[in-house]
Amino acid sequence: MKNSSNTDHSQFAHKPPRNDDSSTTTDSRFNQTLKNVQGLLKGRSIPGKVLLTRRLDPTDELNLPSPDYRRSQSAKDTRTSERANKLLEEDARNTTKEDNIPDVGKLKLTTSNVENASNEVQSSTIGARATDSARVMKFTKELSGTAVRLERLRELAWSGVPPYMRPTTWRLLLGYAPPNSDRREGVLSRKRLEYLDCLSQFYDIPDTERSDDEINMLRQIAVDCPRTVPDVSFFQQDQVQKSLERVLYTWAIRHPASGYVQGINDLVTPFLVVFLSEYLEGSIDNWSISTLSLQKISEIEADCYWCLSKLLDGMQDHYTFAQPGIQRLVYKLKEIVRRIDEPVSRHMDEQGLEFLQFAFRWFNCLLIREIPFHLVTRLWDTYLAEGDALPDFLVYIYASFLLTWSDELQKLEFQEMVMFLQHLPTQNWSHQELEMVLSRAYMWHSMFNNSPRHLAT
Repeated sequence: MKNSSNTDHSQFAHKPPRNDDSSTTTDSRFNQTLKNVQGLLKGRSIPGKVLLTRRLDPTDELNLPSPDYRRSQSAKDTRTSERANKLLEEDARNTTKEDNIPDVGKLKLTTSNVENASNEVQSSTIGARATDSARVMKFTKELSGTAVRLERLRELAWSGVPPYMRPTTWRLLLGYAPPNSDRREGVLSRKRLEYLDCLSQFYDIPDTERSDDEINMLRQIAVDCPRTVPDVSFFQQDQVQKSLERVLYTWAIRHPASGYVQGINDLVTPFLVVFLSEYLEGSIDNWSISTLSLQKISEIEADCYWCLSKLLDGMQDHYTFAQPGIQRLVYKLKEIVRRIDEPVSRHMDEQGLEFLQFAFRWFNCLLIREIPFHLVTRLWDTYLAEGDALPDFLVYIYASFLLTWSDELQKLEFQEMVMFLQHLPTQNWSHQELEMVLSRAYMWHSMFNNSPRHLAT
């Protein structure tokens, strides 16, 4: 991903609202917006690039087809998928076009509005399993071609990637693996060898050949690795922590503008888990990296290193001195929350709570520390699908995340709010809560991001 503070979002952003000279009233436009949200939550293709569908429960994900996504379908599976596809196509044709954004002063889109719309998911004519079956077939079609259409893959990935297709999909979305399947293995082999060269040049050397700054940086990384995702036992394995250490130190040496910053250690973990899932089965709590050969571990580390590099290329100023990129996004988050939910914004101001006091960690660690780890890879499907537009879209995700607890926050005083926001009650969250956060984020992004006057002070 290219690093640019004024990224052209045309490739990934949603279509701007069209000008309409009709005399449609504000109320009718508001109703139309709600219909669009309802369509989004039912899996309809609403204006823009995103198709949100109901996710399977984690137990259902285990029942997805075998990892060989080029397998042949049974006649029953094929008929079911064809019926699902026809229903999806018919539903999409019936979707109405986006109307003008209603006046913000009269727009009161609360959490309950979206939650009411989400209730329709339960009575959708297309069941969750059938819908996911259709989506799996669409992923299969894209990934099995000789040249992957990245734009189409982003559309599919935004709503979640089948777990066994995630490694290949993430490599493609980040630009680490080329879309052309004929070149893919050769490119990956070359990049993995390059990583090994970096290890021998920078990591596998005595401390006498390092500068004082490099020694201190390596020590800090060694201290942070055992603290990484402490509630998941897998990350407490010595060999896992050594892999994290090698990836982080090599990345820091190769990126001297920022070097190692605490929080980057969290960002390696989704990549490590996803790429290990190609070789380890079952629950992550039962994984042991020691069952893999050194060559496989080296290849996985290399993939983590290059994907981390690609991800952070698009947000380098988040980790340079004083982290100005994060500070800029925190300020934008405050403004968006003020426009969306003025009462909670006013209450936080009255209590003297600064957004930097809680949101800095969200942007620094990309929310990994705030939600159960089993939901992180699903969240990152959307992150990576956003491409260069990710930094700006993070603001809307975090606004949606924060306002999940709008009512609770308005009842708390300063100290209680600080404690609440540092220990959010997400431990029992499932995919349903995460999908709700992403649905609201998409809706608000569609309304506000292409309407800067709504964010004017």
